[in-house]
Amino acid sequence: MRIVVIGATGHIGTFLVPRLVRSGHEVVTVTRGTSTPYADSPEWQQVEQVTADREQEDRDGTFGQRIAALRADAVVDLVCFTMSSAEALVSALRGTGTHLVHCGSIWRAGVSHVLPITEENGTEPFGDYGVQKDAIARMLGRETADGGLATTSLHPGHISGPGWLPIGPLGNLDPTVWTKLSAGEPVEVPGLGAEAMAHVHADDVAQAFQLAVEHRDEAAGEDFFVTASTALTARGYAHLVASWFGQEARLESVSWDRFRETTDPEHAGASWEHLSRSQVFSTEKARRLLGYEPAYTAEATVLDAFRWLVEHDRVDLACPLAI
Repeated sequence: MRIVVIGATGHIGTFLVPRLVRSGHEVVTVTRGTSTPYADSPEWQQVEQVTADREQEDRDGTFGQRIAALRADAVVDLVCFTMSSAEALVSALRGTGTHLVHCGSIWRAGVSHVLPITEENGTEPFGDYGVQKDAIARMLGRETADGGLATTSLHPGHISGPGWLPIGPLGNLDPTVWTKLSAGEPVEVPGLGAEAMAHVHADDVAQAFQLAVEHRDEAAGEDFFVTASTALTARGYAHLVASWFGQEARLESVSWDRFRETTDPEHAGASWEHLSRSQVFSTEKARRLLGYEPAYTAEATVLDAFRWLVEHDRVDLACPLAI
């Protein structure tokens, strides 16, 4: 197939584009041209590269037609965040026979009531990001159900992999927690520490997108949660990291008020966003309809990401990894 990947050099595209090329597809990448993939591979030499500023072209009303003119069998949209942008692309592709595969987010679901969360039992989203992603997914589902464009929405968890800092044990990107755990120093954990996070390896997300493209009939009109087969609680994650250094995690449960007083506001806010949802997802639907089989557990996912950080001196540690 001829496949267009919008936002091809990010977390997912870094792994998706080589996958598609290796499977024999003709790939066209659409990016701003300001970044490179997190990991290089020879397959990138075989893709057609298009440079475009989506935000500007959306304002000009030209982006959708640019994508339609590429005449793709499938368009994978990894960087759509607003309803207006999604609707413009759908309008331009309607009637072309193209399959639009959209990247959503697990945050289209709100706080957990029933675990695991499925595509049918998620609660109402909160926060602009989650609300927008949910609205877009619902619009795409209606579009296909009404006989319009064939669409599919995939909703990844906290994407992790080599090349960037993963969401850490406290639900944020504060690198000091890794330093403390490697040294066996006390770590204050907000709440009970039983709150869950839904990590997923970027290559497993790429696998799901490839499967959705290659199984159009099964995927059309559907949406899927895409996470690892396991999920980590805050305290379990902290104990896991400490064990990588031969340490025992020394955790102190504190109130959210206390945590906010002693934590940078940006990191405290991120912790609340991740931990207050306390989400664990089922991937049974993606397994059943697409054949999705994540290669990485949540534990292996964060370790793979962390090894890259250590190898590239991106994190301060008290002692070497013992794993």
